[in-house]
Formats: sequence, structure tokens, C-alpha cells
Amino acid sequence: MAEGRAESGAPVGAVLAGGRGSRIGGAKAIAELAGRPLVSYPVAALEAAGLEPVVVAKPDSELPPLACRTIREPAQPRHPARGLLAALRYAGQRPLVAVGCDMPFLSPVLLAWLASADDPLVVPALDGHPQPFPGRYAGSLLPALEAAVDDGRALRATLDSASPRLIAEPELARFGDPERLCFNVNTPADLRRAERLLG
Repeated sequence: MAEGRAESGAPVGAVLAGGRGSRIGGAKAIAELAGRPLVSYPVAALEAAGLEPVVVAKPDSELPPLACRTIREPAQPRHPARGLLAALRYAGQRPLVAVGCDMPFLSPVLLAWLASADDPLVVPALDGHPQPFPGRYAGSLLPALEAAVDDGRALRATLDSASPRLIAEPELARFGDPERLCFNVNTPADLRRAERLLG
């Protein structure tokens, strides 16, 4: 089910919000950061980058009021690739940039650059380890992601096998502090740190 604005010709920016949020004590999307729901930060960054923002979540995921389209991914099986699959199907032939709902420090310039990339899969690498978000994903990845869901294969292993173009830290640093750009909120301590970084 999808609701919200009509589809545009712009690249798609998908905010994945289907996780349980067990470590933070509830739905990440509605966790408050500096008086705003956490999900509002990546949505705003994608809009500023000129992408069409969509939020992808489970049917039972709690979300705040949003001024963008919401896509509900299937409830089962629970797998990190589920949201990516739903976003890629929605994007069709348009470029897709995927981010987490818990990433408050994304750079619109980086997101726009990812959307313009020619490679089918582009993801950052911190300390030599590929990170799935923020990432540029092409529709050609659908079969591999579908197989990962069917087999219960880890998302990172699936992405590794797809020979991604890795954005090493020196290249990522052109857009800001790499650790800040890829910072995600998993725990109450992370939320407090994000408050300090915003301040």
C-alpha cells in the first residue's frame, strides 16, 4: 500500500523504517531528536538533494505524520532487504538512493551525487567495511536481493557478492566527516550523542 504524493520523474530517495528498534526501546522513526521525529531528518535531506522521498515500513510500523509517500513492505519474512526490494520496485527505472530512518546527519550533496552515479551499487566503506546506507541501488540488484530474502542470507554478504563500488573514507570526506555522515541511532546513548552533535 502506498499513500502520499504522486510519482515524479525525480530519482527516488528511500528511507527504510521497517526495523523493530529493539535496542532503542521502540520505533526509531518516531524517536524524538531535538524536538523532531528521527525520520524527519533523512526525509529533509533527500528533499534538499532533489530526490523524491519515500518512507518504507512494515504494515505495523509506527510512523509520525509525513508529507511524503509511504510504502508498506510485506510483514513477513523480516529481512533487511525487504525494504530495499519494495523501494526498487517503486522506483522502477529511476535511480534509487536508500538510507536508514536513523541517519540524522546525511549530506544532501552526497545524496545527489549518489543518485547521479552510473554504477549499479555504490556504498560507503568505513574502516574498510562496506556499509549498506547511504547507498545507490539499481533495479538489476532485484534478483540477488530476492534470493537473499528467500535464503535468509545476510544483506551485507549479498552486497559484497554484488561487487559494489566502495566509497573510501578519503572520497567520502569530500562531503563531510565520514563517521558523521554514516552515523545511525541504534540506542538511547546514540540518541543523546546525536543531540550533542546537533548542538
